Amino acid sequence: MNFTELYDRFFNRVYNYVRYHVRLPDETDDVTGRIFEAALRGFETYDAARAPVQAWLFTIARNAVIDWARARNRRNEVSLEDAAEQAGAEPRAEEVLERKDEARLLLEAVAALDERSRDIIALKFSSGMTNRDIALLTGLGESNVGIVIYRAVKKMQADIESKRKL
Repeated sequence: MNFTELYDRFFNRVYNYVRYHVRLPDETDDVTGRIFEAALRGFETYDAARAPVQAWLFTIARNAVIDWARARNRRNEVSLEDAAEQAGAEPRAEEVLERKDEARLLLEAVAALDERSRDIIALKFSSGMTNRDIALLTGLGESNVGIVIYRAVKKMQADIESKRKL
């Protein structure tokens, strides 16, 4: 695989992972650009025997997001403003409000997770990584990753249900 193929194959996943943490579209673009610049600089020294290319690239991405958060001295959180996706057709006002409310509840539940769970949820659902890939990237066991995801999803479901009852 050459660098162009790597970029084409993983750009959307990396971008989604970064946006999940960074929240701000312009800064997401900047951080994603820095990730691929670092990947390009290190591509010649990448050793497939040490780790799959996806794990290598997402290690760079995780470190870039951590660096971004440290530089701004704030926690990684999910943006509530960026939650609603635009639909192709013009939906009814009630549907828009309902979707925004669901997205708000979901993102509040994600934001309430501890940092490790939030990061693993982002890798799983925004980047589409398997539990095995996440385990390689984080150094956790594959079954431990599954348990973290299971507990995080259960906690998020409970948080959402408790807020719906209010």
